[in-house]
Amino acid sequence: MAVPKRKVTRSRRNMRRSHDALQSVNYQEDSHTGEYKLRHHVDLKTGMYRGRQVVEPKGDY
Repeated sequence: MAVPKRKVTRSRRNMRRSHDALQSVNYQEDSHTGEYKLRHHVDLKTGMYRGRQVVEPKGDY
């Protein structure tokens, strides 16, 4: 059975847990449709990415 050899200090424990915090999602308002979308992602509704048509747009929602 695994047993720690030494006590893990509060500092070391909290430094390890610092990466567990939730990060905010990077939303941006689309200049064409005005809806919010993730940055650096294709807008699936219109099929546009950086002002170019890259994907065939999906049907009505």
